[in-house]
Amino acid sequence: MSMLTHRFEQPFRPLERKSVPEAWISNAHAATIRRVCLGTLALLSMGSVLTVLIALKTVIFMQRFHF
Repeated sequence: MSMLTHRFEQPFRPLERKSVPEAWISNAHAATIRRVCLGTLALLSMGSVLTVLIALKTVIFMQRFHF
């Protein structure tokens, strides 16, 4: 398990720079956060597309068979 989390074992905020929030986010953390956010956005957009397709199919079915 430590192989998967070796980048997260470093302290999140170094002691020498407390005032600048951009300084304590390393490039690895920023890339991980960006990847998680993009994955979440892709998952939500795929779910939205699937919902629209199901609704469209239902509307076509209702109109065709006069329900």
